[in-house]
Amino acid sequence: MVDESNVDINDAESIVDTTKPEFDVIYSCLRCNTKVSNSELSRLPEIKCICGFRVFTKVRPPLTKTIKAI
Repeated sequence: MVDESNVDINDAESIVDTTKPEFDVIYSCLRCNTKVSNSELSRLPEIKCICGFRVFTKVRPPLTKTIKAI
């Protein structure tokens, strides 16, 4: 006989793992302003731009916050 209770638990765990949101952070090179995603940088053996520079800045979304005056 097959134990079906274990099959249901394993299916539920695989569904939970696939629903995790993954955010792709964008970085730009400080010298040449080339935009590179975090997943592309993780594939490389060292963190370096195509121009050879190693300093990156995180690109922030163009969002402005408005705050009420006190």
